[in-house]
Amino acid sequence: MSSTYIARLNQLTQQKKTAALVGLDPRFDQLPEEIVKKAKANHSDPNEMVAAAFEEFCKRLIDVVAPLVPAVKPQAAFYEEWGPAGSRTLCRVIQYARKQGLLVICDGKRNDIGSTATAYAHAYLAGSDPEASPWGADALTVNPYMGSDTLEPFIKVAKERGAGLYVLVRTSNPGSGRFQNLEADGKPIYEHVAAEVEAFASQAELSEGYSSIGAVVGATYPAELEALRTQMPHVPFLVPGYGSQGGTSADVASAFDTGGLGALINSSRGINFAYNKPVYQEKFGPDQWEEAVHQATLDMIDDLATHTPVKALG
Repeated sequence: MSSTYIARLNQLTQQKKTAALVGLDPRFDQLPEEIVKKAKANHSDPNEMVAAAFEEFCKRLIDVVAPLVPAVKPQAAFYEEWGPAGSRTLCRVIQYARKQGLLVICDGKRNDIGSTATAYAHAYLAGSDPEASPWGADALTVNPYMGSDTLEPFIKVAKERGAGLYVLVRTSNPGSGRFQNLEADGKPIYEHVAAEVEAFASQAELSEGYSSIGAVVGATYPAELEALRTQMPHVPFLVPGYGSQGGTSADVASAFDTGGLGALINSSRGINFAYNKPVYQEKFGPDQWEEAVHQATLDMIDDLATHTPVKALG
């Protein structure tokens, strides 16, 4: 498999014939009862107990989705909330997912200046070699709002290790426009960020026309997503907001090129806790949560294949 992140991503996307990305966002109050009971029986410390429950849940979820999708995206905050025990679980979940052949995007939204940014990059970005960093991720989400110079250390390490980056450009949360839509020099801030990301991407090694320097662009703003695809032709998108946040497959269609490449569409809650949704409750009981995850993932794959250019991958 190629050493660059984008080549690995394109290869797996074509192999799995989907751009579905499964977020790994464990919430203790929504975990299956069997997993909670087991963790409580084996751990007296509450942080260790929750971390153990998260690890079992995520590993079993990974086993279900690994044959179906190219990548997973653990949200670091859900693990870090539980202290060192949660952080150890995050590390083991990343390692396990990679052993199952998945690409792993750690959603940490990290950044800082100079040597601190370099330290973050060295910590998280393993790239083509899972052993190259302590956390072992293929890619990392990063925050650009301290300036483009703070992105350069991440880009340097990503190039050295064959890793990927996803820079926050236009996020899916309702309040994102409060800052991102403010105008400077006649255009919104997020367009200035997009221009910087495209400039970095166009100078990097490309695969199928895309670089390993990506952008986070929300499904909840489809018109802006479409415009940003035109503005950033060499930038692969990570698209949150599909499913539970209200984004539809029609909303994300413009993120792709005609061959079905160029984006990953994320679903977290809608797949992680599918067994709690009425549409799956009717078919799967609480003890069949893995079957519900499997069906929800297949349904997402089919939805994207039906309503977006992802159909070209099939």
